[in-house]
Amino acid sequence: MSAATHSVIVSWSGGKDSTLMLERLLADPSIVVRALVTTVSTVYDRISIHGVRRSILRAQAASLGIPLHEIALGAMSSNDDYEAAFARGLTELEVAYPDTRSMAFGDLFLDDVRQYREALLARHGWSGVYPLWGEPTDALARRFVNSGYVARLTCVDTQQLDAAFAGARYDHALLDTLPPGVDPCGERGEFHTCVTTGPIFRAPIVVRPSEQLLRDARFQYCDLLMDGDA
Repeated sequence: MSAATHSVIVSWSGGKDSTLMLERLLADPSIVVRALVTTVSTVYDRISIHGVRRSILRAQAASLGIPLHEIALGAMSSNDDYEAAFARGLTELEVAYPDTRSMAFGDLFLDDVRQYREALLARHGWSGVYPLWGEPTDALARRFVNSGYVARLTCVDTQQLDAAFAGARYDHALLDTLPPGVDPCGERGEFHTCVTTGPIFRAPIVVRPSEQLLRDARFQYCDLLMDGDA
């Protein structure tokens, strides 16, 4: 690796912001993406918060051709539990990629989230990279769709958006119908997505919407299934 090249680990949620962030990094000749890292619930066998099955997560990594590292959490992990698991994950990454101490995130504009990440990373000698920071979210949303990416909403915060949006395809029609006050990228947690194909994927991941579940009397989840999933 040349002195001018910067090596990073990508914090990968499987959603559209992670995808746009990864696309930006891959297009930068000064950046080398070493791996994806994802926090997963071992009890539910899913990506934390997003509720996407690990089978789909692993299919994404395979289609991207990038190594995947998972940080395991329990069902009801506290913030302390999360930080302890995150620290263990960083230690594993340091062993696997001794030249890398930077992690990239798809954050867009929430200062408190960025400050939290920076403090957590600095505690362990790491730093954050934010390729999309400050970009207009309406333009990012339209660019995602126009570029040919395909995604579905997997989780909706029903205190911010109607539960009927869960499972919907993330496209221009959906963006046109989002209520005022809902960020088109869901940056305030209004919704989360799962990306199944697009320019940086080598092959599409075929999924279908399945059962829906309301958790904590607030979060509407739509299960996505690949062929072979039970």
